[in-house]
Amino acid sequence: MSTNQPNPNQMQPSDLPTSERLATAATGMMSAVKTQTVGEKGEQPTHTIVDSTTVKSYTESWPAMAKKSAEQTIEKYGLPNEALPSRLIWYNNAPWKRTICYRDEVPHNFPQPHSDVVENFIDYQVPPEKASELARFDGSVIVERTKGEVSARCDMEAANILALNMMHEIVTGRMTAEQAREKYSEQTAAYVMNRPAPYAEVLQFQLPTSDTTDTDHVTIGGDLLDQSVEKVKDAFR
Repeated sequence: MSTNQPNPNQMQPSDLPTSERLATAATGMMSAVKTQTVGEKGEQPTHTIVDSTTVKSYTESWPAMAKKSAEQTIEKYGLPNEALPSRLIWYNNAPWKRTICYRDEVPHNFPQPHSDVVENFIDYQVPPEKASELARFDGSVIVERTKGEVSARCDMEAANILALNMMHEIVTGRMTAEQAREKYSEQTAAYVMNRPAPYAEVLQFQLPTSDTTDTDHVTIGGDLLDQSVEKVKDAFR
């Protein structure tokens, strides 16, 4: 029997009193103001290194593809900064902002059957109107509009480099989703057969150096905003 079944006696979101809801909203506003003025935005990297014994204890029982991707990533970038039974995480392992190797495989049939087990992240701002075209290109290219990140998840790093290069071609209008799928399939076959495949070998564009986050716009005002502001002021007092 699953241990994750809902507990009918647990407090649900609808049970929260108005005062608690306002307090939570005020805390969120205060945190947003702080991080956007004096703090560091977004996910902060971990700088420690996990020892090889701990890493091995987690990965030795992983499925074959997940274990192989982890071994290849360690060989190239060294031991990870974080390790959990379900994943290994590297930060700032250039050109990547973050790399995650997963224990659990995600089946994916494009352009051929494989398992998605390694994900590479970059800072990149995708215009909202391009998001649906990227989804048509490859469901394992993931856009984080608010964080200003894009990642690609596949079975090996070269495939992620290729996917992100195709993402850039789509965003800049040089390819449609259909053209990118065709090019991706062609370059994947070339790479596997050890023929020239430049799109799979290195990122073909400069990574942005400016802020790529998109905090969007405030759309709630009136009494709710006024009351939240008062709670923020009270907290600062």
